[in-house]
Amino acid sequence: MRAIIITGDDFGLAVPVNEAIIEAHRHGTLTTASLIVGANSTPDAVQKAKALPSLKIGLHIILVEGKSVLPPDKIPDLVNSRREFSTHLVNTGFKYFFYPGIRKQLESEIREQFRKFHKTGLPLDHVNAHNHMHLHPTILRLILKVGKEFGLKAVRLPNEPPIRSWKASRKGLVPRIVFRIFLYPWLAVMKRMLQKAQIRYNDSLFGMADSGAMSLEPVLRFIQNLPPGITELHFHPATRRCPEIDATMPDYVHEEEFRTLTSKQLLQALQDGGIRTIAFSDLG
Repeated sequence: MRAIIITGDDFGLAVPVNEAIIEAHRHGTLTTASLIVGANSTPDAVQKAKALPSLKIGLHIILVEGKSVLPPDKIPDLVNSRREFSTHLVNTGFKYFFYPGIRKQLESEIREQFRKFHKTGLPLDHVNAHNHMHLHPTILRLILKVGKEFGLKAVRLPNEPPIRSWKASRKGLVPRIVFRIFLYPWLAVMKRMLQKAQIRYNDSLFGMADSGAMSLEPVLRFIQNLPPGITELHFHPATRRCPEIDATMPDYVHEEEFRTLTSKQLLQALQDGGIRTIAFSDLG
């Protein structure tokens, strides 16, 4: 059996992102969206999602390259005076791992993001973290601990098969293999932690190595190269450019990704392949 979860990340980042996600569900193939709870356009995203209950919404936790929901005085080791997390992923990862004193602050911020999601009244479909930071064992452990309080049932597994991914993208075989080798032990730890906590997860993921470049042709080839089981494809769509997008993802082809999600060719490819589109909450 093959099924696919099609996710729009950064829901709430900006109105054009919200518009694209809603339209890609109404008139396209998108099944889920990952909500940033502390962004300027989060209220707009929540309002739109409540009017469209068939779109399943998860929590997109921000712990790097974004702003906290707690004030700086509550988490002084995590953010600067403007509530901004570090943009240096590797350094931040080491910091979160080797400084036990930071963990209480991390837990407080993660709990507040869960709490803000809970206050929206939206059912929690899944959880993931910006830049896949939930691969970090410290962060995942805290997500599982706090998530238990808020009914967490599913988490994204960033498991991208490098050969299948390369066949679809047709670029960067060596970097994909090297990256996979680097991630392998972290993925193994993550799977064990999820299984122990009885949390559901997808088998495979496409869109990591090609983040922000999910145009129609490679996506159609992703569909042709789907592995067995449950695969997630994640996108960053938007209906148009805006300052929030340009400040964080200037090289992403957001509008092209939106056109991909609403393409009749993609819908036809899924139908021809007998591939079901589902959400994380459909995982049994």
